[in-house]
Amino acid sequence: MAFSVLMYHEIRKGEDFQASEQHPIDVKQEYNDFLPSPLFITLEKFEQQMEYLFNNDFHALTLDEVKAYYEGNSLPERSVLLTFDDCFQSIKEFAYPILKKYQFHATAFVVTGWLHDSKSKFKKEKSVCLTAKDLEEMSDVFEYANHTHLMHVRTSDSLSLLMTASKEDFANDLDECNKNSLIKHKNVFAYPFGLFLESNVITLKEKGFKLAFTCENGHNDKQTDSLLLKRNAIPYLMDLETFKKTVTC
Repeated sequence: MAFSVLMYHEIRKGEDFQASEQHPIDVKQEYNDFLPSPLFITLEKFEQQMEYLFNNDFHALTLDEVKAYYEGNSLPERSVLLTFDDCFQSIKEFAYPILKKYQFHATAFVVTGWLHDSKSKFKKEKSVCLTAKDLEEMSDVFEYANHTHLMHVRTSDSLSLLMTASKEDFANDLDECNKNSLIKHKNVFAYPFGLFLESNVITLKEKGFKLAFTCENGHNDKQTDSLLLKRNAIPYLMDLETFKKTVTC
């Protein structure tokens, strides 16, 4: 039995999304960056995808189910893990009500140093990070895992901060993220930007992490290294037929 992991970041109404425009982020950490257009999906396509999963009896996995799978258990038929990175406002504005409508469970990877202190209205022109209170209000649908505290920082096109940091600094950052009470799965991680070194994987293993997610496309089975799990980005250009192939194992 194999399973597919889907990776989402941002959702916008079709009328509000222009792929040619720049998409700045707004986070608590002093870090300026832009979110690439392929990390967006339209609201209309997201709803269509969730409706397809619901109508075709897909099971939305929990992280405990994935952990148990790698400890020898089986998975329900047609299993898929729904993941959202970075916790921008559209997760609450759009994803949360749709997931709740279809009674789907999901995982969000939290950069705890990015969470704003005060709530703000949804801004379609920026990728604004949510607050801890926002995440608490979605905990009936979402469970939260480690995406670093302050190391979701790109230092070049092919490097991120966790790749250039010392082993001690990376380990300390993992601990700092896990201090946040929202992070219930303190042994589950997603590599920022999907970038990492073998030394980062070794550090996760030494610290007792059970699951870690990359941005490499493909399905996962018992032979997949549980600290190198594959995830399929679902971009705005993906049509429904391609989506069907992505979730079918």
